[in-house]
Amino acid sequence: MRRDFSGRTAVVTGGARGIGREIARSLMEAGASVAVIDRLPVEVPCAMKFQGDLADPSCLENFRRAFVEKLGKLDFLVNNACLSRGGLPDCGYDDFLYVFRVGAAAPYYLSKLFFGDFNPGAAIVNISSTRAAMSQPHTESYSAAKGAISALTHAMAMSLAGRARVNSVSPGWIEVGQAEHSDPDRRQHPAGRVGTPSDIAGAVLYLLSDDASFVTAQNLTVDGGMTKNMIYHGDFGWKLQ
Repeated sequence: MRRDFSGRTAVVTGGARGIGREIARSLMEAGASVAVIDRLPVEVPCAMKFQGDLADPSCLENFRRAFVEKLGKLDFLVNNACLSRGGLPDCGYDDFLYVFRVGAAAPYYLSKLFFGDFNPGAAIVNISSTRAAMSQPHTESYSAAKGAISALTHAMAMSLAGRARVNSVSPGWIEVGQAEHSDPDRRQHPAGRVGTPSDIAGAVLYLLSDDASFVTAQNLTVDGGMTKNMIYHGDFGWKLQ
């Protein structure tokens, strides 16, 4: 569905690459004035580019100040930025906290900073992950941050009631850049394929839109059905080696 966000303003964190970039591009295509903040150089031709470390609260404060000066009030906040620094074998205390600062503390603090700047009908979408509910070994830093953002979503939805709706999207396996998954990886999905950044962007734009005006404190899983796919030993040729 073609959405019209003309006259709306939006912030996308981690919008320089991958899913964040596609979300920013889709918002701009729908007519929104988009500000992107990322640690990496921002190449998308958006209304405002801000390069900085989201783990640094002074960076977030400077970004909010620059946004208000340039674009005024805020309609949409998309907290996308996160990273992984591994898990128990290789992720130290400081690294673990750094992932949390980017993936959970920054979304909280940005929402707090913009608290008085939201336009009527504002919406926040946090990018969580299916890894908030399922894991591989040695993914503690990323999985814990995504679990935190999922809980933060429904907490903020209550605190911001009447000011902004707050929801999250949990992507499953998403291919960004070069193909990352094998043919069996793709075919095991009930949807018959691995996801793309545009699948996530479409879900985000729906949750930001007026079509979702009665949706808040919810998580939308976009994973091609994988988290509901029960497979026993021997099913479809799968065997534990």
